[in-house]
Amino acid sequence: MSSGSAVTVTVDAEDITDADSFHSVFASAFGFPDFYGRNMNAWIDCPTSLDDPDAGMSAVHVRRDESLILDVEHAHGLEQRCPRLFAAMVECAAFVNWRRIEVGLPPVPTLALDG
Repeated sequence: MSSGSAVTVTVDAEDITDADSFHSVFASAFGFPDFYGRNMNAWIDCPTSLDDPDAGMSAVHVRRDESLILDVEHAHGLEQRCPRLFAAMVECAAFVNWRRIEVGLPPVPTLALDG
């Protein structure tokens, strides 16, 4: 990344108690489109296009030389309360980056897991 800048999106994991609330929290934080499928495949699709505003997959955007820090507050509580959702979030964020790297694009989301 040439500029070293980053956009930060913060979600409060205390608001996540199940899959439905997980998708509501992330859809709100990122401004996912109305057609967001509220499943992990759709969750992967939306952040994959954060540097492509024309894709219409999110209200949050980064430039190709920027990264996105996904600051998950109260992450430990989410891991304790919803271990499968927590693991899926981590795995899916990694998959977004793998998918981008495979086609020659830079990784975008970086997870910051706070307390």
